[in-house]
Amino acid sequence: MPWALPLRRSPWGRPGVKALVTAGVFVTTLWNLRFFLNPSKGSGEDSKHRASLVILVWEWPSKQVPNVSRDVCHELYGIPGCQLTTERQLLHQAHVVVFPHSRLQGGRDKLPKEKLPGQNWVWVSLESPSNTRALAAWNQTFNWVMTYRQDSDIFIPYGKLVPNQSATVNIPAKTNLVSWVISNYHRTQKRAEVYKNLSRYLHVSIYGKANNKPLCKDCLLPTISKSKFYLAFENSIHRDYITEKLWRNSLLAGTVPVVLGPPRANYEQFVPADSFIHVNDFGSLEELATFLKTMNSSRYQQFFAWQRRFSVKLYTDWRERICTICTVYPRLPHGCLYPDLQSWFSS
Repeated sequence: MPWALPLRRSPWGRPGVKALVTAGVFVTTLWNLRFFLNPSKGSGEDSKHRASLVILVWEWPSKQVPNVSRDVCHELYGIPGCQLTTERQLLHQAHVVVFPHSRLQGGRDKLPKEKLPGQNWVWVSLESPSNTRALAAWNQTFNWVMTYRQDSDIFIPYGKLVPNQSATVNIPAKTNLVSWVISNYHRTQKRAEVYKNLSRYLHVSIYGKANNKPLCKDCLLPTISKSKFYLAFENSIHRDYITEKLWRNSLLAGTVPVVLGPPRANYEQFVPADSFIHVNDFGSLEELATFLKTMNSSRYQQFFAWQRRFSVKLYTDWRERICTICTVYPRLPHGCLYPDLQSWFSS
C-alpha cells in the first residue's frame, strides 16, 4: 500500500480494533476508487492496445506522401487511438500493414521478409478488375481486402451521400446540354461505343486529354456545372464500381448524371433512384438522346430533389481511407487468408 492513515490510539496505548477496521476500509475504498475514476491506468496491456493501433503503410498509394507523424486520424477525422506510419522500421510494432496493389508490381520481393504472428496484412485497390493485373501471385498472402466493393473487409467508396437538412436545392445556370471529361479513350471500351452512337443524335461537349482540352483542377467543376447532363461513363463495368465520375463530376458539380456502369439496382444502393439517368433505361440511344433534348424544366428539377436531404462527401485523401481501418478493426475476422484473391475480385 503506497500510503496509510495514522491510527487513533486507545486510552491503553494500543490501536483500537474499531479504528483499525475503519481505516482499512477507508484506504481500500480510496484505492479502488482511484481505478474507477481513472480506468486508463488499469491493465497495462489493455490500456496500451486501446491507446494506439499501429497501421504501417508499406508504400503510400499516391505519389505524394503526406506527413503522418502527427496523430492525423484523431486531428483530421476524429478517430482516436489510430497511429499511421510509413516508417518500415516499425514493422515489428505494426498491428496492420497496408499494401496498395499499384505498388506491388515488383512481386514478392516488395513484401517484408517475415510476417509477425497476429499481424494482419491488407490488400488495397480502387481500380476495377479489368484494370488490375497479376492477382494470382498473391494467393494466401492477405488477411483483408480494402476496395470500393461493399463486401470488402474495409469498404472505401469514392463518395457517398450524407444527411443534410438544409432543405435547399441549388442548380447552377445551364448553357450547354451534355458534357463529358475523358482522359483515356480506347475504342474497345463500352463507353467509347456508347458515346460514338449517342453523338449521332446530340452534341456532346468533350473535355480532357483525349480531346486535347484538359481542365485545370479549379476549372473542372465550374465547366461541367454549365451542362444540364454529364456522361458519367465508367471505364469498365463491374459491381459497385461507381467512381468520381458520378460523385464529383456529376452530383457535386450540380448536373444530372447519365450513367454507364453496373445495373440501375446497384446504383440505387448508393444514390436515390430519381437522381440519375441510366443508359439501360432506354431501348436505344436515339430514345435516350430524345429524352435529354426534350426534357422540360419541371422534370429536370426533379433530379435534384436529393439535395433537400443530402450532400455529397468525396473521399480523396488516402489518410482518411486508411484511418477507417481503425474504426472497423474490432469487427474484422482474424487469422484468415484470402486463398484466391483473383477469384474473389472478379466475382
